[in-house]
Amino acid sequence: MSQKPASLSLDNRALDNRALGKRSVCEGLGTGLLVAAVVGSGIMAESLAGGNRAIALLANTIATGAALAALIMTFGSLSGAHFNPVVSLAVALRGRMPWAEVPFYVAAQFSGGLLGTILAHLMFGRVWYSVSMHERSGAARLLSEFVATFGLLCVIWGCMRVRSGLAIPVGVAGYIVAAYWFTASTSFANPAVTVARSITVTFAGIRPVDVPGFVFAQIAGGIAATLLFRWLDGDGLAHAPDAG
Repeated sequence: MSQKPASLSLDNRALDNRALGKRSVCEGLGTGLLVAAVVGSGIMAESLAGGNRAIALLANTIATGAALAALIMTFGSLSGAHFNPVVSLAVALRGRMPWAEVPFYVAAQFSGGLLGTILAHLMFGRVWYSVSMHERSGAARLLSEFVATFGLLCVIWGCMRVRSGLAIPVGVAGYIVAAYWFTASTSFANPAVTVARSITVTFAGIRPVDVPGFVFAQIAGGIAATLLFRWLDGDGLAHAPDAG
């Protein structure tokens, strides 16, 4: 995001001048590589941790955070590096991205995420997809997803005020690394990633039946944080640049 239609950090006009198709490709590619990092590191962690789930989660956490920071820095100037339908929705709610572009970003994010899971499976010689049996249900986990996504959007909106190109990559990655450990759900905080993780039976998976609840909680948390920061900013919509 940034003070611009689709950006987390860069100039509005630069993004406007890039074809929507190219920006959508960046969103799909970035989301796919992020999911590949999540699922792939989960597979590697399971195989090396010798059954120690704490070590496996730590390895998964470090890989995810590092990949997320690197990918935001890589694609931030090209598409805004949302990699998350809730982020794209939040940017549009603040008037910083045309609503007409949101479906393209969201479709790219979901598609890229699914391809990222398939890629991770193929890299480790697994069946290209398999429906997850990993249960992630219950009120505690749904509350965790609300909190995880609420906090993520708070970090994004807050870091946008910091005049540093590293603020959002470091802030977002740092928050997700922490949220892996302080939430009962291990902080999916992303509908595209959640759906992508439903087609893996690995450490990172989630049963398809648990996906709708996670997605609802994530959207609710993202909207709540966005409305809060619109209020804190003193009518953020009024001061947002023209997204037309």
